Amino acid sequence: MIEIIDKIYNEEILQKAVNRYKEKGIILPTFQQMENPSLIPEKIKDQLKNIGLWDLEPQNLFRINWKNEAVERGGGFGKVNYLEIPKEITGVEARIVLMLGKYLPTGSHKVGAAYACLVPRITTGRFDPTYHKAVWPSTGNYCRGGAFDSYLMDVTAVAILPEEMSQERFAWLKDIGAEVIATPGCESNVKEIYDKCWEIKRTRKDSVIFNQFDEFGNAAWHYRVTGHAIEEIYNEIKTEKSQLTSYVSATGSAGTIAAGDYLRTKYPHIHVVASEALQCPTLLSNGFGGHRIEGIGDKHVPWIHNVRNTNMVVAIDDEDAMRLLRLFNEKEGLEYLKSLGVSEEIISQLHLIGISGLANLLSAIKTAKYYEMDDNDVVITIATDAADLYQSRLEELKTAKGEYRSLQAAMDFAAVIEHQSTDHMKELTYQDQKNIHNLKYFTWIEQQGKELEDLNSLWYDKEIWPKVFNQTERWDELIDEFNDRTGLLKNL
Repeated sequence: MIEIIDKIYNEEILQKAVNRYKEKGIILPTFQQMENPSLIPEKIKDQLKNIGLWDLEPQNLFRINWKNEAVERGGGFGKVNYLEIPKEITGVEARIVLMLGKYLPTGSHKVGAAYACLVPRITTGRFDPTYHKAVWPSTGNYCRGGAFDSYLMDVTAVAILPEEMSQERFAWLKDIGAEVIATPGCESNVKEIYDKCWEIKRTRKDSVIFNQFDEFGNAAWHYRVTGHAIEEIYNEIKTEKSQLTSYVSATGSAGTIAAGDYLRTKYPHIHVVASEALQCPTLLSNGFGGHRIEGIGDKHVPWIHNVRNTNMVVAIDDEDAMRLLRLFNEKEGLEYLKSLGVSEEIISQLHLIGISGLANLLSAIKTAKYYEMDDNDVVITIATDAADLYQSRLEELKTAKGEYRSLQAAMDFAAVIEHQSTDHMKELTYQDQKNIHNLKYFTWIEQQGKELEDLNSLWYDKEIWPKVFNQTERWDELIDEFNDRTGLLKNL
């Protein structure tokens, strides 16, 4: 049966967590506060004025939202952080907007997904911070977000990620004190991560696995917090003739794409577009392989992906994403963009887009071309993180391909953006969606021990997904009750 977390499971364990958090001064933010930071108590906002965005202080739990001021230290809250990419770059009439993950703690929205997996367990007595370790299996940012949240919530973290991920990730995880386990392979080697999780389940009784690919808290956070943030962006930029035509998201763990389920409730005709790597076209053509678009693990369909709500699949060549990384971050590339009439304001912000964000941008361009959009159409997508997390990749590219020159910038712009075509795209029919959903069987039933009845209910039971996505309303009640028991909010 699909688990809905809505009641206290173990009062004794819950009381241990209450006592520990009272001792440590840890107050838990609600999902409503993440959606609308103006609801955060003023005294906590005052404390944040002296705290850096990445500082290991429990008050930074209240910075798990899309509206942090775009500064590294002492910032408050404002509007959603986003960047609209001008047509001088995109080459299309449609307005393409990227929401920016740079200004969440750890520089990625995965802190929100991880929080939504851990906090329901703590507030219901299903996780004992005085005993349990939180295991965060990931292809990158999720285990970083989980390790960060764990530190702030006084939990011991274990991070699992592929050994070929960027060195910045490994260095940061070790600095924060997490146990780090590197599994064989690259971005798309997810099964090796799952195998390590099974080993931990067998050998470590004190460890709890928070697998982002089957944790509905991941999708629920994006449904509520990311979905509302996208809606706010659209309401801010729209004109009388505008329409929110498409939402584009790399599939990855299928958390971020769940924002599309919320947007569907407001804009019924929206296209929800899944982006993946051409080198591993799992949804597009049941394909497999390795790729370099960090942050979007493949070779399987996540358990938490509501495939019924996905209208199109787009595959991006990882070489295009890497070439765009250089174009947007090398001096010669920026100078070339300036020669095309791109403003200094835009050029100064292109570093805010990481590798998966660049792939999302290319998918948005392809989507705009496919549907022949005009300037009334708005396409919104996500820059999960920023280029500062990939400086080692830039150095590797420089070593492999030499110094970046203006001629190469012109070639990259022409080949990667101007001539980005509508190949490797597929509109999904009902049967296509069902076929993709059925692929879950091989990973989740045969390998991970889930029930066939649950797989079928995720497709046929139309009440399941609303229940899954709207759990956050009940979780807010549990968080409020937990904070009342610690008494910390009352005594601020």
